Amino acid sequence: MRIEPYIEKLLYDYNCVVVPGFGAFLAHGKSAEIDLASNTLIPPSKTISFNAQLSKNDGLLVSHIAKEKHLGYEELLQEVEDVGENWKKRLEQGENIDLFGIGKLSMTREHKIQFQPENKINYLTSSFGLSAFAATPIQREVLKEEVEALEEQIPFIITPEKRKESSFRPWLKYAAVILLAVSLGSTSYRAYEKLQQKQVTVQQDAQEEVSRLIQEATFFESAPLELPALNINISKKKLGKHHVIAGAFRIEQNADKKVALLKQKGYNAFYLGVNKFGLHQVAYDSFENPKEALTFLRKVKRTESPDAWMLSEK
Repeated sequence: MRIEPYIEKLLYDYNCVVVPGFGAFLAHGKSAEIDLASNTLIPPSKTISFNAQLSKNDGLLVSHIAKEKHLGYEELLQEVEDVGENWKKRLEQGENIDLFGIGKLSMTREHKIQFQPENKINYLTSSFGLSAFAATPIQREVLKEEVEALEEQIPFIITPEKRKESSFRPWLKYAAVILLAVSLGSTSYRAYEKLQQKQVTVQQDAQEEVSRLIQEATFFESAPLELPALNINISKKKLGKHHVIAGAFRIEQNADKKVALLKQKGYNAFYLGVNKFGLHQVAYDSFENPKEALTFLRKVKRTESPDAWMLSEK
């Protein structure tokens, strides 16, 4: 009997899963951190450890398996204890035990069970879809500082030039002034004529607008015709608090294409909106019950896309 899948499933919802007579797998919350050596941002997660001292049956694992397989509790308790005894014998013989999705068990020279967790799976449900990524440091321009430093080193000298005396006679200056005055007078007169014509046109347009308004106001001899009110019922999809996300796109047209493709495959896909990073999110479906959402997420990751993740609203 393989009990690893049941242990893996329980670690998503519980922090302690006991294998009767063998030991307990513990899940510890771990905050997000930055690896300064590689400039990598690591999201929040759950780290898995093993404690051989916690071997007393608490009923969680056996009850879960009995519910999944629709079998009796006492019968399954004996089978789970047999699995634990089998693991102990294999470890004492020097064999390493690989628990898929959980980690690796081995025996030390001091006859103590050593556990190496699987780092590829994040059991923290609120961090689904978040993966570690490298952040490249911003290289800011220092051109301005270099120019200022260069200006301080190189002096800026202005050489004045002597103005040459004009050879024109004084009477030419007066002729230029008279010509300028005549030009200004001619231009002002033309501008005044255009202004007068514009005012006449504006008055005519205003009179025509007033006449049109009077005709519209006197068109109805009685009260205006009132149309009956029209009630339209618009059905809107009621969303739950837990959304199974298919992807996030920078371009909204790509998000619309993803929704259409998922609907062709039979999913209740919809456009969720823009997140705080400016990305357009597309969801496979939405659930009010978190366990139903988690079950659907595992199915999607297994059959459709391993990159799917769950977004839970507070």
